Amino acid sequence: MDPKVWMYLVYLAVSVGLTVWVATTLSRNGLVFLADVFADAKLAKAVNQLLVMGFYLLNLGYVTVTMRSGDTIADTSEALETLSMKIGLVLLVLGVLHFCNVFFLGRYRRGRLRQQQGMPPLPPAGRLPFHPQTPPPARA
Repeated sequence: MDPKVWMYLVYLAVSVGLTVWVATTLSRNGLVFLADVFADAKLAKAVNQLLVMGFYLLNLGYVTVTMRSGDTIADTSEALETLSMKIGLVLLVLGVLHFCNVFFLGRYRRGRLRQQQGMPPLPPAGRLPFHPQTPPPARA
């Protein structure tokens, strides 16, 4: 069989495996973070499922779009080089998606916590009078 076909099959297997593993790990461990972000366990679970679905759609869509390689692959070493480049890009996309989610959810959490803190104390309404210190009277 052609090395390029083997490369495509390995690329799909590794990419789909990585996507499923990362999605389940983030889903399981991210639920605690989402519960803290939204302060509602039911909402956190729903958002977690939506994030996992979006994660699958974006990443598997990227994997299928970038599967095609225009390079001529003559032997196994070229196939492995191309495969490592493609899997590296998949890992970078996974990392960027993860950090974007954490960044935006963290910003949302900070805003929610800021709103819960209440109003700051009132600013001063005026100034205190300034009384220069006078030296004490001299004793005789």
